[in-house]
Amino acid sequence: MTAAEISRIAGVTRATVSNWRRRHDDFPAPSGGTDSSPLYNLEEVRAWLASRGQRTAATPSGELRTVLRLREPSGAGASDLLLLVLAAARRPADDLAGLLALSDDDLVKQANDAAAGVADVVPDTEPARFTAADTAVLRALLLCVRDEGAQTALGVLAERELEDSAAGGAYRTPAPLADLLARLIPGSPARVLDPACGSGTLLSAAAARGARELYGQDSLPVQARRTAVGLTLTAREGSDVTVRTGDSLRADAFPDLTVDAVLCTPPYGDRDWGHDELAYDPRWAYGLPPRAESELAWIQHALAHLEPGGHAVLLLPPATASRSSGRRIRAELIRSGALRAVAALPPGAAIPLHIGLQVWVLQRPEPTRPAHRTVLFVDTAGEPTAPARGGSRADAVDWARVTERIVSAWTAYAQDPDGFEARAGVARAVSVVDLLDDVVDVTPARQVRASQADIDPQELALKAAAAREELATAVRTVAELAGTAPWDTAGASARAWRTATVSDLARGGALKVLRAAPVSARATAAEAEETSVEAGADAGERRPVLTGDDIAGGTGPTGQAPVAQAEQLPEIAVGDVLVRNLVGGSGPVARLAGEAEAGALLGTGVHLFRPDPARLDPWFLLGFLGSEANLAGASTGSSTLHLNPGRLRVPLLPLAEQRRYGEAFRHVEALREQARRARDVAEETARLVSGGLTGGQLVPDST
Repeated sequence: MTAAEISRIAGVTRATVSNWRRRHDDFPAPSGGTDSSPLYNLEEVRAWLASRGQRTAATPSGELRTVLRLREPSGAGASDLLLLVLAAARRPADDLAGLLALSDDDLVKQANDAAAGVADVVPDTEPARFTAADTAVLRALLLCVRDEGAQTALGVLAERELEDSAAGGAYRTPAPLADLLARLIPGSPARVLDPACGSGTLLSAAAARGARELYGQDSLPVQARRTAVGLTLTAREGSDVTVRTGDSLRADAFPDLTVDAVLCTPPYGDRDWGHDELAYDPRWAYGLPPRAESELAWIQHALAHLEPGGHAVLLLPPATASRSSGRRIRAELIRSGALRAVAALPPGAAIPLHIGLQVWVLQRPEPTRPAHRTVLFVDTAGEPTAPARGGSRADAVDWARVTERIVSAWTAYAQDPDGFEARAGVARAVSVVDLLDDVVDVTPARQVRASQADIDPQELALKAAAAREELATAVRTVAELAGTAPWDTAGASARAWRTATVSDLARGGALKVLRAAPVSARATAAEAEETSVEAGADAGERRPVLTGDDIAGGTGPTGQAPVAQAEQLPEIAVGDVLVRNLVGGSGPVARLAGEAEAGALLGTGVHLFRPDPARLDPWFLLGFLGSEANLAGASTGSSTLHLNPGRLRVPLLPLAEQRRYGEAFRHVEALREQARRARDVAEETARLVSGGLTGGQLVPDST
């Protein structure tokens, strides 16, 4: 365990742990790691703390996290421990106290018996086999269930499972996205299937909306068991939970099952999905999916499990909508009326975060009803993100807005497909005839953009007029700033001054230079688990991080970090000077931190300079550190220039004179910011007017 982990279980600061190491000769010696990052034996540390009367400050869940992280690789896995959570949840607290009082051998025997008693939650999986090496984990798990509840223990195991599963490409569906997908199923389906259930997020969302029969299958046994245990603990009384292990395409565990609804986020881009061996499978009613189109196999698998009229909602990559290899199957889905809607999500909604995924809504055709004549398209890919509270791009998605736009459009369309009124730039119902062209491209942006003629001329004219007025105001502001020049000529020759390097100024205490230390992803995740709980936060809570791209793009902090990285990433304060590590490219290189940046963490691609205000004026420092000549002289590299912050030079001037320079630099920065704003408004004005002229909403002035 690390020194940071020792500080958490002891309830002290890291500085206190450092003092213990220096002042107490009997403090446990490192058992691994490096000189700069030593690792200690957990039991030795506990014994030392106990000998000094230092009681552990870790919560039961925090203790479970620590023990899980430090257990032997050959010890009990998350899959076995999940069964024990379920078994423990069915016992009263007194029984759990009795188990905790048993000897190690008796505890192992009782744990194996208890797990075997609930093993049928996922049939045909390996039974749990706990050994004496697992006693620490077993005790921590039972204590967590007794004191904090089964759901808390399940959440801790899920964190460990997600860390391991992510390395193999398995990721959990964000809860807001799962809720969105579940809300797209009309009515209140009683029976729901997820053939690639993962950790069960979609089935949980369906259960929350009233589903009573829940069926799931996953190729990973630990995921299947996680789903089964989680649903068994949370589903309403009387619900029927059935989860199986296996590859749904190759070994369908429910070959004869038909349900009211299917929810699924299938694996993407899987070329080894069984193309050859499944060539004559009866599920391919719309055509044999090409080898590179596994997503079309999952679509047809979902449709095959639906009752006539039942709905399926799948989360798919955008290429499924346009790849030429899938054109014929897309055409059959449209022609038969099986494809009802496609909605585009903004990038960051789910892994992979850089791609805007799509939601497909399908319906198994009813033989007695005519095929649908239109398909709904909803485009939220360009939706603005929510104000950053510190988190991933997924955290920044404005889920309330995205959900409202997609659900409201789909609800209105489902009630009256023929009478659906297009929503300019957001939603449009396109006729089957128009879709069945040479490419059969069902990308929402392509279809929604085609509805330019649906935009109201008066509405567009008002938007264009407002943008033009905003542009005029921005231009006037730039002109006012440009007309005021708080500077003058230096005379016949340029002024010269003595300078000092940043390294010299730092040694003299005039400023501090800080930079984020790189941290391994695994260590970061591990520390986040424990810190977030002990701080009373959710395990997924994040802190905002300012990156080099934020400085270049002129945005606020858009990065994220687990709360545990607050100990390893410097916190930005008002008055800090922030400079990108990579010099060159477009956009600003330096920025003075204000209220918008205060409290955010420093990203790994940014240098922070914290001046002593009694010796250095912040605006003066920003101006000189960000100058092109200074940056060029302090950078190394050929195609990519990396900044060496210690080599930057700063003039040695009295504070009063620094402040005069600072005011000039403040004026220059205001001019630069207003010029950027005017440029952006000009682009938006030109876009609106050009689109109106080409779309027929605006006409040239006749005078």
